[in-house]
Amino acid sequence: MKPQQELSKLLSGVRTLLVDFDGPFCSVFAGLNADEVAERMRRQLADAEHDVRPDWKAENDPLALLRRIAHEAPGSVPDADRILADLETEAARLARPNPQMSAVLDAAVHSGRDVIVVSNNAGSAIRCYLENHRLTHRVNKVVGRRPGEPESMKPSPCLLLDAMEPGRDASGYIFIGDAVRDVEAGHAADVLTIGYANKERKERFLINAGAAVVVTSLLPLAEALVVSARTT
Repeated sequence: MKPQQELSKLLSGVRTLLVDFDGPFCSVFAGLNADEVAERMRRQLADAEHDVRPDWKAENDPLALLRRIAHEAPGSVPDADRILADLETEAARLARPNPQMSAVLDAAVHSGRDVIVVSNNAGSAIRCYLENHRLTHRVNKVVGRRPGEPESMKPSPCLLLDAMEPGRDASGYIFIGDAVRDVEAGHAADVLTIGYANKERKERFLINAGAAVVVTSLLPLAEALVVSARTT
């Protein structure tokens, strides 16, 4: 089966697209890079009189740093999460959009499907980005990490389950994400995942993680949304 046919078949019963934010929508840390965010996060924690451990300086992924703080200094989590959310919102204003997402959103609307953003990023940052790029009306719901609960982040299924209607058949949903943790969260929530390999090295990892289909562009997905709507 050709990839386009495979996508159309996969989407035939789907009524809601669950879409990751960083990657499919934009490159969040393209303007304010991740290592600077992590460094500013550490400085602001120290300014708030939290104990910032020396070995945290090696962590340049701010979300990974938040996870580490949750494991090693749980008392610092509320302030760490708040600080990171503010920095993510600043980064969202400078994020580099993925121009292909517009075609997916158009196709979702024309095919009568809902779009829900499901992300480890803070909901406030996601909403800031959507508002700045006039996309708010094209997204039905935003589900960011639970404030003060880093354990809710993918690969946990929590955020996907938060996005889904209670009691609704999981086959009516599909998740689009660009990371192995997205596929793992999809498996845990019993939701099929379309892997978006926006970098060449990601394709093999997404396939090995068990993504239902892996695409290197979102444009075939947009086309398949339209085709699958015609055949249902």
